[in-house]
Amino acid sequence: MEQIVISGLIFGCVYGLAALGLVLIFRTTGLVNFAHGEMAMVTTFVAFTFLSTFELPFFVSFLLAILFAALFGVLIYLVLIRHVGDASHLNQLVLTLGIFLAVHGGAGLIWGHTPTSFPRALDGSSIQLGPIFISPNELFVLVVTFILAMALFALFRFTQVGLAMRASSQDLTAARLMGINVNFVFMVTWASGSVLGGIAGLLTAPFTFLGVSMMFNVLIMAFAAAVLAGFLSLPGAVIGGLIIGIFGNLVSYYWAPEMALVCTFVLIIVVLYIRPQGIFSAPEAIKKV
Repeated sequence: MEQIVISGLIFGCVYGLAALGLVLIFRTTGLVNFAHGEMAMVTTFVAFTFLSTFELPFFVSFLLAILFAALFGVLIYLVLIRHVGDASHLNQLVLTLGIFLAVHGGAGLIWGHTPTSFPRALDGSSIQLGPIFISPNELFVLVVTFILAMALFALFRFTQVGLAMRASSQDLTAARLMGINVNFVFMVTWASGSVLGGIAGLLTAPFTFLGVSMMFNVLIMAFAAAVLAGFLSLPGAVIGGLIIGIFGNLVSYYWAPEMALVCTFVLIIVVLYIRPQGIFSAPEAIKKV
C-alpha cells in the first residue's frame, strides 16, 4: 500500500507541475492553453537532441531545454497569442487548439512517430525508507517539484513581477492605468508556464517513452488537477496533482489501469458537484472568472 502511494506521489508531481503551468497562464491571462502538453513534448525532444546528437551531459541538456522552453513560450505569445488578446475567449481557445495540432504535426515530421527511451536524471539502486523503496530518479522528481513550487510561490509573493502578475489577473485595465507593462507580464507568464510544462515533460519521459503523444495523458490529468484546484490556486494545482496521482495509482492497482482515467473524472465531477469553485478556490472565484 505504501509503495503504491509513493508511486502515485511521483506521477502526481508531474501532473502538479503541468497543472502549475496551466493555472499560471490562466490566472494571469484568463486563457486555457490547450497546446501546453505539446509545447512540453517539443521541449523534451529538444533535450533528447542535445543528449543524442550533440552528446551533451544530461544536466547541461536539461538546462538548455529549459532555456528553449522559455524562448518557445515567449515566441508563441509574441507571434500568436498577443494578436488575439482582444478576441473572444472562444477564438483564443481555438487558436491554442490550432497550435496543438501544428506543434504535434511538426514534431512528428521532425522527430518521427516511433517512441524511444529517454535517460533518467539519476541512476542507482533504490533507497529503502522503512517499508518503501524509492529510486534516485524518483527522489529527483520530488525535490524538483518542491523547489519549483516554492520558487513560484516566492515569485508571486515577493517580487515586482509577481505583484504585476497578480495585479493583471485582478483587473487588466487598472493594471495598465497604474503603469504596468501588461505585455511584458504576459510574456513572462507564458515563458514561465512553458518552462513548468517542459520540466514536466522531461520528468515524464524516463517513466514512459519519448514520443509525440507522450504528454496526452499527462495533460488530461493536469487539467483534472487544475479543475480540482479551481483553476486559480497555484498551491492547489500541486496538491490537486498529488491527489490525482495517488487516486489514479490506487485505482490502477486495485481495479484496472484502464479505469484510472474514468474514475479520476468521476472524482472531479463529484467534487465540482459539491464544490463548483474547486477545493482550493473561494466561492467568489466563480464570479470573477
